[in-house]
Amino acid sequence: MSGKGKLAATAGIYDHAGWAIVVCVADGKLLDKRRIELIDPGLPSLPHHHPCQHLPIDEAVALVARVRTSAEACSARALDALPKSIGAIAIRKRPELPPTVAERIRSYYAQTRADGVMFRDALESAALARGWRVHEYEAKTVLAEAAAALRLDQDIDEWMREVGRNAGRPWTGDHRLAMAAAIVATRSRRTQARKTARPRSTSSARARRVRR
Repeated sequence: MSGKGKLAATAGIYDHAGWAIVVCVADGKLLDKRRIELIDPGLPSLPHHHPCQHLPIDEAVALVARVRTSAEACSARALDALPKSIGAIAIRKRPELPPTVAERIRSYYAQTRADGVMFRDALESAALARGWRVHEYEAKTVLAEAAAALRLDQDIDEWMREVGRNAGRPWTGDHRLAMAAAIVATRSRRTQARKTARPRSTSSARARRVRR
């Protein structure tokens, strides 16, 4: 929290295979929107699910490691390029998967989800390295949660359309979800900040009474 009770801005992220839409929000208002690349050119965007299914397991694991290294570097560069006021990100919730890459490659359930998890893990690592908070969201419910956080007296879809008209194209469903995620994450951080501040205030008041 900075300034007069203001939280740092939040970047909501909706990822795809090797790229993502990022919408940055401050005080419930759009600050920035952009597309970011999550891997370097020439690398497969879905290694677990596609090329690794046709490789010996040792080669497949090595390929995932190369893609993961690229994703980590690209995520770091992408976050560095965001507005300086960013202090948190919101990423899609990650499902529980087997612990090893080999297991993820062999399991159909895991291989269809492991690449998305890999990109979100890279974004989380880059954010934590910068001292930022990381929030996870459910794409199916985040719009409703954003409407509640904003206490809107209008439909959230219409509100998002107004934001998009002011922001200009592109303004897609991904942008709306990313913005909603940033709004919800900001509310969560503000609530947490209030909870952690209360005990300190109580302790200070008691200390003043003791000194008197």
